[in-house]
Parts: sequence; structure tokens; C-alpha cells
Amino acid sequence: IYSKNSNMPPNQALPLSTLPAPFDAGCDKIRVAILGCGMMGQEHISYISGYPNLRIDYLCDPHEPSLTKSCKVLREFHDSSKSNILLPQLPELLQKEDDLLARAHHIDLLVIASPNFLHTDALMQWAQHDLTILVEKPVAVSREQYDELNRLNNDDAVAARIWVAMEYRYIPAIAKLLQLLPEIGDLKMVTIRENRYPFLHKIGDWNRDRAKTGDTLVEKCCHFWDLFRLITGKEVQTDKLQSMVQRGLNYKDEENQHDVPIIDSAYVLLPFEKEECNEHKTVQTIGCLELCMYAEGSRHQEEIIVTGTKGRLEAYLPENKVYFFQRPNHMEWTDRSEPPPPVSPVIYECSSVQDIHGIDMETESIPTHGGYHYSSTSVEWYYLLQAMEENAISGDWKPHVSLHDGLAAVHVGLQATQAIVNEK
Repeated sequence: IYSKNSNMPPNQALPLSTLPAPFDAGCDKIRVAILGCGMMGQEHISYISGYPNLRIDYLCDPHEPSLTKSCKVLREFHDSSKSNILLPQLPELLQKEDDLLARAHHIDLLVIASPNFLHTDALMQWAQHDLTILVEKPVAVSREQYDELNRLNNDDAVAARIWVAMEYRYIPAIAKLLQLLPEIGDLKMVTIRENRYPFLHKIGDWNRDRAKTGDTLVEKCCHFWDLFRLITGKEVQTDKLQSMVQRGLNYKDEENQHDVPIIDSAYVLLPFEKEECNEHKTVQTIGCLELCMYAEGSRHQEEIIVTGTKGRLEAYLPENKVYFFQRPNHMEWTDRSEPPPPVSPVIYECSSVQDIHGIDMETESIPTHGGYHYSSTSVEWYYLLQAMEENAISGDWKPHVSLHDGLAAVHVGLQATQAIVNEK
């Protein structure tokens, strides 16, 4: 996915001593540090390289092959045609977070892309520094971590400006669906379905350990809990969640086994908070998540289906299209003793990231290689940089996804894991 013209295997190791020295100081750019240089760290590097006002000064990861692969990604995606300079030197390479913390005063923007169970500790340390933080989801993997970050979120002394990475919001088909929501009337049902392959291998197999992931409904599904909240504009009634899951279908042939395997598939039913209405009783909005992680080869990997009182929206990935169906009115469906006339959908092709997000490529060019998320990570960076610019001018910090939003997604995932009915 990252390679433009080579078949280099991932994380091919080179001795750190053979790599060039770090950048010299004095460049008028936003100084970026990457904490965690695995798959997501490398995706961020690939997009940062396409923004000429960003400069990666530090890469930090205890795993040396990840550092060297990240340097290759940085070289490969550095776009000299936009920055008008060649990549002169590579960032400083560090293997201890404490060494990176010692350089905090030289960092404007920190990307936290370390393993999930390390996100909370990193946020607790870095939030005391005057910088911007883009932290990958989930921000926490346990109730203890959730509570710790809740206290941090309510602490007025926090110096950092935090943005939680929820790039699914910016996937073109999902963004188009969000734009079309007013067309379907009062939203009443949301279904999100993911049919995919099992978790990929991570260093040390940490993503097979429930204690380090919060289990699959936290680790994998935070994006979806965030989308449920964003689409409905409502909070989930987490005390009324119901889940059914399956375990032990994937990974059973792997060498390292855990007493309780992580979740492989699930159905989760979600009631949303009811609206206050004095005139008449409203019908509660409901949702359903369907996850299957042994569904390689499915026609669609993700499906989002939203139904309202006037119509229905269906977004499909990787097809990257949205289908809009309008319910026939009484004039169009006069004889209710017969089925309604056929409804032809309006189909929205969502392959153009720029068109969907209204980005003028002549004045606001962004990198648009696909990555793992249909260029949505690039759009996330586009809006993050806008927020940083506005903050520099006004002093206000208005992230699209705040720490509160990130914690809300974790809370739903933790509650859904506790609400499993077929394991009691």
C-alpha cells in the first residue's frame, strides 16, 4: 500500500548507524514527532510527507525495523515538487519515549500511534506540554484508563491541544452519507456492518491480548461507535446495550494462546437517547453493529445503512458509493393494497476525495494516495492543520474529534463488552 515503485518487504532492518543524521534546526515549519512507527505511524508519515509546511524531526519506536521502514516511507513519499526542496536528512531516531519527552520543547505536533494500551500513559505525560497531539484510537482500553483520561479531560491545567484520530469520518462515501442525512427525514435506524479479515500480526502479538486491546469491541469498533454518535447526533443508552459474540474462530493455530480468546464476531444492539417532546411520543432511534472478522472476500468490507422517515442511505466500501432511496409519498403510491412502485436510487460516486470534501486542489492541494483508509487520513490532516492555524490566530481549539469524543467511543465499546448476553 505504501510502496509506489518497489516490492520491499515491510520493516526490512538496516542498522541505525547507517542512517543519515537528523534535521538541523531553524526551518520555518511545523515540527512533528511520531511516537509509534508501526502500520498507522507509517501511514501518517506517508501523508505528512505530502504537506510542505510539515517536517518530521523525530521518530520514536523501540522496534528498530519499524524505525528503518518509517525512514523508507518518508523518503518514498516526500514530494519535492510541492516543497521545492529535496529531503536533505532523516529525522532523529529514538527508541525510548523518555528521550523523546526530553525534546518536547522542540516539538509542535506529536502523533501518538503506539500500541493501544500505551495511549493513555502517553497522553497523561504529553498533555502537560504546550503542543498539539494527534492520538490514534482507542485512547483507552480499560475502565481504569478511561477514568484516568476523564479526569485529564476535566483538568483546566492541561496545556496540550488534543485531536483523536477517527479517520473513518473522512472516508469519501461516509462523508457523503453524512452530507445527505437531511434528505431522509427523521433518522430512526442505523446499521453498520463490517465484513473483513482477521487482525494482522503486530509486534509481540499484543493485539491478541484482551488486556492490551480492551477486546475487539473497543480495539476495532471505536471508529464505529464514533460514527453512530456522529450520524445520529445522539448518545447511546449504554445501560441498555445488548451484545452477542463469538470467540475462538481465528488465531487458534497460533503459538501464543490466551485463556480467553479475543472476539471474532459480534452483533450489538444500540438504543439511543430519547428526544424530549411534549406534543407526542417519539419513536426511539435504534442501531445495530454487525462485525465478522472471518469474512475474507466479501463483496463489501464496510456497509453503513441509515433509514429515516422519508428515505434511506446506503454507503458501501470499497465500492465508495452512496445510494439514496426516497420513500414514495401518497401521491406516488396511491393503491396501498398493492406493493409500491419500484424506487430507483440516486447513486453518488465518491471516488474524488477533493470533490466530496470541497477541497480546491489548485489552492489547497493534499496528498491523495489511498493508504489504508481511502485517503481519509490525508483529509484528517487537512482539517487538523486548519484547526492549528485557527488556534494560532484566535487561541481557540476546535478539534473535529475531541478527547471527550474519543472517550465516548471507548465507553460504548467497554459497555458493549460488558453487555454480552451469550457468555453469561
